[in-house]
Amino acid sequence: MKNKSLRKIGLNTMQKIALGFLGVILLGALLLWLPVSNEKPIEFADALFTSVSAVCVTGLVTITPATQFTVFGKGILLVLIQVGGLGVIACMMAFFLIIKKKITMRERVVIQQTYNLDTLSGLVKFIIRILKGTFVVEGIGALLYSLKFIPEFGVLKGICFSIFHAISAFCNAGIDILGSSSYMGYVKSPIISFTTMFLIVLGGLGFTVWHDVYQNTKKVAREKQPVRRLFTRLKLQTKIVLTMTVVLLLSGFLGFFILEYQNPETMGGLNFGQKLMAAGFQSVTTRTAGFASVSQAGLTPGSKLLGCILMFVGGSPAGTAGGVKTTTVAMLLLTCIGVIKGKRDTECFGRKIEPSVVRSGIAIILLTFLFWLSGVTLITVLEPHVDFLRIMYEATSAMATVGLTADLTPELGRASQAVLMVLMYVGRIGPITMALVFAGRADTGAQLRDLPEKRIMLG
Repeated sequence: MKNKSLRKIGLNTMQKIALGFLGVILLGALLLWLPVSNEKPIEFADALFTSVSAVCVTGLVTITPATQFTVFGKGILLVLIQVGGLGVIACMMAFFLIIKKKITMRERVVIQQTYNLDTLSGLVKFIIRILKGTFVVEGIGALLYSLKFIPEFGVLKGICFSIFHAISAFCNAGIDILGSSSYMGYVKSPIISFTTMFLIVLGGLGFTVWHDVYQNTKKVAREKQPVRRLFTRLKLQTKIVLTMTVVLLLSGFLGFFILEYQNPETMGGLNFGQKLMAAGFQSVTTRTAGFASVSQAGLTPGSKLLGCILMFVGGSPAGTAGGVKTTTVAMLLLTCIGVIKGKRDTECFGRKIEPSVVRSGIAIILLTFLFWLSGVTLITVLEPHVDFLRIMYEATSAMATVGLTADLTPELGRASQAVLMVLMYVGRIGPITMALVFAGRADTGAQLRDLPEKRIMLG
């Protein structure tokens, strides 16, 4: 009876996440469709696409937010981005805390399962830390942005622009209100580039990683231990996240730097230092952020393919980023290495990863790939005149909730844009709901049958 109860709670958690995002999307679409939100008339399909993109923190748009929306509309857009970045569960808990509603045991279980925590104790404090950490980091980002935006746009407009883009960058949304060229006008600006990279990386690391690093930093400082002891005290997930993040960022940086060094449509006209900064920005933004400091349509085919790979991987669990997540890909790579070395288990940092987690990770990658492949196939059929690599880049950007565009989304027909909306929605909730479905499923009843083993041929 107890196991059945837990499984029921797990299913409800999945439903709340999926339906919660859908409800916010529909409400946001209606608000963005209102005349008060727009400088000029807008079709509901465009309002819906923008709402999906904002709530799913993607960044693909069919209109130009800077010229389409009024101040009220941009405010609605900002709220949708913040809700999408924090997640429906965290925002719901924040609302309960504001109205001083008691968090029930059932709601605590929802929080525990959403963030894959080990215990039911201290969950309210965990949510409060998430909210405080988010607003502190976004505040620092807004302050840094203001050093550039206030001199350029004036005090009031500069502050508004700083707040909007700090939230959009931290939430890995990639939606800007600067115009149709994203951050291309700031490719030579260290303040804009490094502030954006700082916000994207922190948002993509995941709140559980923040919590682990924060707690162990306090312990190391209190016990006056060497700083090098900090990494060894971290949880396995945190170690994997930090290691994979560094590897992917450096790989992307080197790849884009080499492939785009002489490309006149992207980095060819920049000096050496600016090329380094632009390559770093491109590597970071493909980790599901969506801001562009160079033309994505002008990228070489090799860079677009590299971008698709980085976008598909994405950020880390329990954060604002999308993709199949760094830990999932790391687990798959470690499993392959284990097979090659003849090991029975998947091992990392002297620890064994549970077989159920390995199976869940393989399922997540396969299902995500099948959704992505279905989307690419449908758009290719619907848009036979469009270059396949552009379609793949756009579909990957939508599925991984990145938002980088090869200037294709506004040109697509409504049916193709609907496919992108589905990909964005599945990309935002898919890995979470799939983890809830598979990771916590107990082998009970008929699943405990001891069936005869048989071998089949592989490879």
